[in-house]
Amino acid sequence: MPIELKHRIAQTTDIPAVVNLMQLSIEENMKSFLGATEIEAAKETMGVDQTLIADGTYFVIEVNHEGSNLLVGCGGWGKRKTLYGGDHTVGRDDSLSNPETDAARIRAMYTHPDWTRKGIGSLLLDLGERTAKEAGFHTIELGATLAGEPLYLVRGYREISRETSKGSNGSDNVVIKMHKTLGD
Repeated sequence: MPIELKHRIAQTTDIPAVVNLMQLSIEENMKSFLGATEIEAAKETMGVDQTLIADGTYFVIEVNHEGSNLLVGCGGWGKRKTLYGGDHTVGRDDSLSNPETDAARIRAMYTHPDWTRKGIGSLLLDLGERTAKEAGFHTIELGATLAGEPLYLVRGYREISRETSKGSNGSDNVVIKMHKTLGD
């Protein structure tokens, strides 16, 4: 029987559950791509961005599990210039992007480890791309982790650049800037 994925716009009351999902996703889903110290370095640029929730551009994905809704994914898109990161990330630019000249941003996508490879990432991309296009954007960009890069390549995103920074523990943190034109 196919799984019915339900989506809705995230609310501030979802933040504790989203934080838990993000932490679990980072810890488990990145293990195939990064070592423990690299995962710790990546955490410095990952996390909840409450601006996305306030802007109404962040989604939660739920399934009905044993009679209640279970959070299995979250992510969205940004209409601000910040490419990636949480509230704590250094170098944020929360000024609004111009849809005519700037790209929208796919942001903060996370999937529960027990629910990977079930279409959650693709659903989040569909939702973000569609609503960004409806808001007048013609292009979209994202800052991919090494774990997210395979999905984004399959979905038509192309690498623009690769940035490697050092985490406070001295380990590398790679962010891949990727771009896609939003079709007609």
